[in-house]
Amino acid sequence: MAQKKAALPHGMVFGNKPKGIAPVPAEKIETFMGRKIRQTTAIRGKVINVTKEKGGWFLMDAGKGKTIEAHFTNYNVTLPKAMAGRTVIIEGVAQRQLIADDLQHFAGDTVTGSKQHKIKVNPKQRITFEVKGLVVEK
Repeated sequence: MAQKKAALPHGMVFGNKPKGIAPVPAEKIETFMGRKIRQTTAIRGKVINVTKEKGGWFLMDAGKGKTIEAHFTNYNVTLPKAMAGRTVIIEGVAQRQLIADDLQHFAGDTVTGSKQHKIKVNPKQRITFEVKGLVVEK
């Protein structure tokens, strides 16, 4: 018999249930963070795809061609590939990547040795997110 894909009902929770923080739209997270490097917050956005099921690695649409790379702090969380295209609310820590193009050469994002200053951080993926909890909204 053919196996059916597991449905992802509204309200399904992965990790800890997000609570207590009003979610910010993913498109506005950079503005919301301001000049902060790390911010504990909740984000509402659309999952583009699940890159790695084990550990819960996925990409979230941040608008204007930008993406947010997210993963769970708890490696035991497994996200189904069917999560792609769903709107979710995630809670955790957003972190801005420091880019050497911003004249922050000593910020820790450059590679040392022979590859130094040849590898550049993708400006379309400036935010990473360490997820503590996710709930399927739509």
